[in-house]
Order: sequence, then C-alpha cells, then structure tokens
Amino acid sequence: MIKSAAGLCAAVLALLAASATAQARCEGFVPGPKPQNASRDIVGQDLDQIQERGFIEFAVYEDFAPYSWEEKGRPRGVDIELGRIIAEALEVEPRFNFVAAGENVDADLRNYVWKGPIVGGRVSNVMIHVPYDSDLSCRTEQVVLTGQYFNEKIAIAFRRDAYPEDPPVPAYFRFDLVGVENDTIADFYLSSFAGGQLRANVRRYTTPEEAMAALAQGEVKAVMGPKSQLEHGLTADLDIHMPPLLGFSTSEWTLGVAVNHRYRPLAYAVGDAVRAAFENGRLQTVFEDYGLSYTPAEW
Repeated sequence: MIKSAAGLCAAVLALLAASATAQARCEGFVPGPKPQNASRDIVGQDLDQIQERGFIEFAVYEDFAPYSWEEKGRPRGVDIELGRIIAEALEVEPRFNFVAAGENVDADLRNYVWKGPIVGGRVSNVMIHVPYDSDLSCRTEQVVLTGQYFNEKIAIAFRRDAYPEDPPVPAYFRFDLVGVENDTIADFYLSSFAGGQLRANVRRYTTPEEAMAALAQGEVKAVMGPKSQLEHGLTADLDIHMPPLLGFSTSEWTLGVAVNHRYRPLAYAVGDAVRAAFENGRLQTVFEDYGLSYTPAEW
C-alpha cells in the first residue's frame, strides 16, 4: 500500500517508465494492414467454437522431420505430438494441415494464421514451430506468439573416423567437405565465413536428411544445421557437438506457436497447455521418443 504522495508519484513514474519501455520495443515498426476483412476463413476460430465443434486445426510444415511429416498417411513428429497434447488439454480432436514453407516466417503467418493464401489452402487455429522473436512479434501484429516449447541450436555433426581426436570447427572446412541444407542459415554462415574461404568445400543438399545420409556414406566429413535435425539422422559412426561459432548472430532460437490475435482466450489456453506439458515432463518424453535431446525454452 502506498502511504504518501511521494510514494504515489514514484509508483506512477515507474508505470510510465515500464510503458515507455514496452512501446520502445516496437519503435520504428510501421503498423501493418488490419485483418478485419482480410479472409473468408474466420468461422470456428475462437475457443468456444473450437470446443463446441470438437476439433482444432494445426498448421505444421510438410516433410519436416523430426518435427512433422507423414508416414504411410499417418502424421508423425514432435510437432504432431505437441498438437495432440494441446488438443487433449482442450478436450477436442487434433487435425493437422501440412503446409509448405514460404519465403519467410512472416509469409507463413500471413498464409496460415491470419489471412489465408491467395490460391488454395486456408488458415488454421494454431501454427506450430514458429520462432519466438521480438522483432517478428512487432512487425506481425496480427498474431500472438505463445507456447514456447523448445530451444533450438546450430550444431555440427561429424564422422568419428574423420576427427578421432578433436571435433571439427568451421575453420576445418577450408580443407574438409561439409554438408548443409541449401539456402539455410548454416549455408549462409559457412559460405561467408572468413571472406568466403570455405565456399568451395560446402556441399548443398535439398534436406537435412540428405545431408546426413551423405555424411553416413562418407561423401562429406561433417554437416552443419539445427541440432535436432542432425540428431534425427545420427548413426553409430557419427557424433554431434556445438562449438562456439564466431560471428554467428543467430545460432540458437526459441520455438513456439502462433494464434490469430483476435482469439486471445485460445492463445492463453494453448500457452497453458504447453507450459503444463513442460512442467509434467511430457514434452521431454516426446523429444526422447524421437531420439532427440530436449533443451527447455527460455521463457
């Protein structure tokens, strides 16, 4: 309880300072278009309607092991299991819309969360596997980022017989072949490292699975990429480590989910379900079931 005028003034100033800090976080971002009439897919999005109809739709990336893919028509992956956990908490059935990745995350949020694609497809109630990023939140005000569930990191997988003593660091790839998924941050990083001195030894593959298969067959000596995707392709002859990466501005990031900003109660319920799954150990079990190590999200 504030017992004096001075104390009241101090409290007000503190609130104003906090407000100024919150506003400064998005300072410089021009507000985007408002989505009131942006989409015809606006029915069945709020929490009450979802529970009344008995199912919730999740947008997940297609062909994206170990997170989301189809095997003989059956959805599989960490993100699929997370969707099932959320649906269970809401007491509804989970349904999964497998979507293609766009040019960037902003486009994916526009196409699958708040507006809808220009041709074909539709928005979903929740999109899984969205990086929890302050700048992204500011420039894509039509969505709520919540439900942080995992902290991803860039790592290097390598052949034990190629590096029996010391695991490789990027400088080794001036002489040794290294695989990456094409057009990813690992590709960009290695291609520009040391003024482009590694570029001739970078081998690009369509998917991380292809890169890890090439590593297992001895076509390259190492592969760089997200740790979980490398772990998914590990064999007995391979190992993984995470060395310091000089000049790598985004070598780790937190993953969460996205919900249309108009449906805050749904966002709160989804966030609560994810947090409960972390606290009771179910999230860690899901990762372990797919042979992955679990790094908690940094809330």
